[in-house]
Amino acid sequence: MAAAKFQALWNHPAGPKTIHFWAPTFKWVISIANVADFSKPPEMISYPHQMVVACTGIIWSRYSLVITPRNLNLFCVNIGMASTGFYQLSRKVR
Repeated sequence: MAAAKFQALWNHPAGPKTIHFWAPTFKWVISIANVADFSKPPEMISYPHQMVVACTGIIWSRYSLVITPRNLNLFCVNIGMASTGFYQLSRKVR
């Protein structure tokens, strides 16, 4: 059973044999770095940087659902980017 599921993932159009898998997987580093910056003082947060992170997350989230193959890994990472970007911006505004 597990072998069949692994085989299905392996052969999926957005599976590990394609760039459609690896690009969003490595993009998680941006969200992880943003989470690590939650401990930074708000004065050190950059408006332009966080605006780009948040807007990129929103734009690519939409795109990830309309392309073929539909890439849920790309959708999740971009929702994460948008969330952390907007959170950092809210910290800066407060």
